[in-house]
This record gives sequence, structure tokens and C-alpha cells, in this order.
Amino acid sequence: MDTGSVAFMLLATAMVFFMTPGLAFFYGGLGRRKNVISTMMMSVVPIGIAILMWILVGYSLSFSGQNPLIGDFGAFLMQGVSESSSTKGYEIPDLLFAVYQMMFSIITVGIATGSIVGRMRFSPLVIWISLWLLLVYYPLAHMVWGGGLLAQMGALDFAGGNVVHISSGVAGLVMALMVGKRVDYERIAYRPHNVPFVMLGTAILSFGWIGFNAGSALGANASAIHALATTLVSSAAGLLSWLLIEKLVGSKPSLVGASTGLIAGLVAITPGAGYVSVGAALIIGALVSPLCYFAISVLKKKWNYDDALDAFGCHGVGGIFGGLMTALFTDPLLTSEAGNVGLFFGSSHLLLATLFAIVLTMVWSGGVTWLILFLVKQFQPLRVTERQEILGLDESEHEETAYPTFLGLDT
Repeated sequence: MDTGSVAFMLLATAMVFFMTPGLAFFYGGLGRRKNVISTMMMSVVPIGIAILMWILVGYSLSFSGQNPLIGDFGAFLMQGVSESSSTKGYEIPDLLFAVYQMMFSIITVGIATGSIVGRMRFSPLVIWISLWLLLVYYPLAHMVWGGGLLAQMGALDFAGGNVVHISSGVAGLVMALMVGKRVDYERIAYRPHNVPFVMLGTAILSFGWIGFNAGSALGANASAIHALATTLVSSAAGLLSWLLIEKLVGSKPSLVGASTGLIAGLVAITPGAGYVSVGAALIIGALVSPLCYFAISVLKKKWNYDDALDAFGCHGVGGIFGGLMTALFTDPLLTSEAGNVGLFFGSSHLLLATLFAIVLTMVWSGGVTWLILFLVKQFQPLRVTERQEILGLDESEHEETAYPTFLGLDT
């Protein structure tokens, strides 16, 4: 074991954990005053559910066994997971690796909840989170990072393009379609109720994302340094690109736009952070913002779905784009698999494997999300009543008030 890598990964683990409260502030600020507690709770409750499930079966199903689709129960309740040695050839012990990977499962389900804020009941959401982790996240983590099907095919995902962003974005889209639109959707203009909250959440997410991407090198090494550089470059390019778009379409440069562009740049670089050059990261960040902007401002209206906080438009679309860019730009000097390089370096194998991985992730996540919600709907309603929705979910679902002086006039 390398003490420097252990210290680095302890810090990276804490940073990724901190992202979930950051997501709560980001989503809470984007939503409406009467739903800010509810919106934040949707990001916070996965902390409890995902940690306990990971310890119980999640790590085992994700990283044990040789099955192509899902692991086994060899590490049930963390049996045999050492805090002092590695069975995987890393410079950090197995238990630290397991806890670091646990943080990814927490924020993934939190991302998806942004699509249904303001109208979904808390109880069916808790059921969905539990079943989705078991039936979607753990199989995908095993297939990509645990030596399963997609890893065997040669698909590359450095820090979670497929496992985190595409899976959560597509799940969010399906949830939005199944739960239905907010009662006043398209009748009033929604505006973020607390832009400083959005900026605070963006700052925390950006800080944690360094641990998210650089930490995925699983050691204090050159790959971590490279991932740090590409992460910062892509986020900067995404931020400025979004502001340029706002200027070109005649809008004022906005803090929400800058925050969204920065997050889009982070999403897009995630699958290739350790595999693509710094120059490629600049291109990826600059191009993802126009794509996400189009998905949010045009595609959502054309498809007529109510993805409240644009989980699909930012994370789903950004993750798909980032995966494809990884398949184009993966540098032979940066990948440990000889010959498994980007299309621009002379091989089509990675592109084909990436396309298959993206399609499989979308079908798996979308299909299972639909099935879970369909079954839950047979026993209890997915959404609150119209009266409760108008009153606000803070009051109707949690009997809490974020702003005691708020009198109920909310647009």
C-alpha cells in the first residue's frame, strides 16, 4: 500500500460525498420556494439508502464475481474486504476502494430526481431509489468497472459517463414522462427561486468533481494529475461556451447559465478525463454546452416532456456526448489497453464498443425505471394531488417551511 495514495483517496472520497449536499443546493435553488425542502430531500435521502444498500449487497453485486451482467454475493456485508491490502492490484486497500465507489451510487440517484421535483410523492420515490440501485446501478457498475460485459468488450468509462450520467439522465426522462407534467407547466414561466443557492451548489459540485474524476485514477499518480487538468479545462470551456450562446440568442449573460455550462463541461469530460488530451478536453467542453442548450431549450419543447431541472438535458445528453468524444479522442499514450484507442488515432473498435455501451445503458436504465414505476403505481399513486402540488410539497410531504415569512405567492 502507498500511504500517499491512501491519503489522496481518503480526501477524494470525502470530496465526492460532499457533492450530494452540493446537488441539493443546486437543485433546491433552481426549483420553487414552496418545494425547496422537498427538492433537497430528494437529493439527501439517497445518502441513507445508498450507503446501507452498498454495504449490504451493492459492493458485492458491483465488484465481486465473474458474471457478465452482475456480480455475486462474495462480499456480502463487506465480508473479506480488507482495510489493509488490495486484491485488485491498487495502491489502496479494498475497503477504501469500496467506500470511494459507494459515493458514486449516492449522487447518481440524486441526479435523476431533478426531473420530477414539485409533483412526485416521497414514499414511491424512496421505493424507486432502492429498486433502481439494485436493478440498474449495480449491474451497470459491474458491467463497466467490475469486469463485466462492457469492460470485456473494451468500452471505456473513466469516472462515470455511462454508469452515472447517462443512466441517471435517461432514468430522469422516463420518470418525468411517467409521473406527468406539473399542473401549471406551460402556463407560467418558471424561474429559479434562489440563484445564490445555485451558485453555492455549483461551487460544491465543482470542488467535489475534482475528487470524482481525479480520484478515479485510484491513486496519487500521473493519471490523477491528467484527469485534474482535463476536468478543469472542460468545465471552463463549458462555462464560457454557454455564456456565448446566451449572447448569440439575445439573452443576458446569466449566473444560472454560467453554472449550467460549467456542470455540462464537467459531465462531458467525466468518461474520458484520464484518456483524452487537455486539448481534446477544451473541444469537448466547448461543444457540449450548445448541445445541452439545444436539448433544454428546443428538444424538451418539441418532445413535450416536463424534466423540471433538466436531468436528461444536462446529464443524459452531456453523458452521451462525452462518451462519444471519448471514443473519438482516447489517446494511445493515456490508455492502459494497447490498441483500444479513439477513432482519430486509427481504430474503430472503441467507437463501436462505446455505441453499444450507450445503447445498452439507455435501454437498461430506461426500461427498468419504467418497470419499477409501473409496478409501484399499482399500489400507490406516484404524484401528489393537485391541491397538494399547488400548496407545495414542502408543506404537503414534509410539513416544513424553508422561509417562514413566505405567504404562498410563488411563481
